[in-house]
Amino acid sequence: MPLLRHHYGKGRVRLMRVHRDGDYNEVRELTLRVMLDGDFSAAYTDADNSRVVATDTIKNLCYIVATDHLAAGAEAFAEALGACFLDRYAHVTAVSVTSTETKWARMPVGGAPHPHAFLLDANGTPTVRAHFTRDGATIASGIDGYTFMKSTEAGWVGYLMDDATTLKETRDRIVATAMDASWRWSARPADYAAANAAILTTAMEVFATTYSDGVQDSLYRMGEAVLAAVPEVAEISMACPNKHYIPVNLAGFGRDGRNCVLLPTDEPHGQIECTVGRA
Repeated sequence: MPLLRHHYGKGRVRLMRVHRDGDYNEVRELTLRVMLDGDFSAAYTDADNSRVVATDTIKNLCYIVATDHLAAGAEAFAEALGACFLDRYAHVTAVSVTSTETKWARMPVGGAPHPHAFLLDANGTPTVRAHFTRDGATIASGIDGYTFMKSTEAGWVGYLMDDATTLKETRDRIVATAMDASWRWSARPADYAAANAAILTTAMEVFATTYSDGVQDSLYRMGEAVLAAVPEVAEISMACPNKHYIPVNLAGFGRDGRNCVLLPTDEPHGQIECTVGRA
């Protein structure tokens, strides 16, 4: 039987690039599919893999090119990735790169874009949960999937360690989450929309402008600030699954990743929840 067509590659290569310029960071998160064309027919018909570039190698080259092009836009990065494979492997005749970008917008803080705090574009689903009886009503507003991140000014140290602990302490990490939050009203605000906006603005300013010793630490201080800023809120509940960004070890390729090329993953994730209310 003839082998009519073939090509192969690596899919769902996820990476975050952080271009650090002092306090000012640029972040670019991509999901890549890299497919190679060439004469790889012997791997299919004769179990001969001698010309096959391992898909794990394709993944590693994505990370290497990312390290060398931290500031490149999606198109320029795709061009660099294609050139890498064609220059490196003479028997590769074509490279197809499909790149999907997760867009992060700078978080506005104090009327200006923050240098290293970000919000996901098209962010969050506003919610209302109301319960009515003849004795009264309970109304809670909120937002689901409100996704935000900062690329520095966060750490995780001092946690319990035992023989099952493998996580290393760090004082500089990315912190990101897709938060489900709700706040229960004790009184009707003058304008629900304005009050809801003030709640998110207040919480994000705390997150962006203060060092985070952990998601627990940030959430509690965010809740405190919301209650201080909006007196009609009786309590606020926040549930925050960690969106992890794991530094890629590039030492074996003669490159220092400098915590700038990272693997995005949200499975498994830490699930941090709390409710902050008035005494």
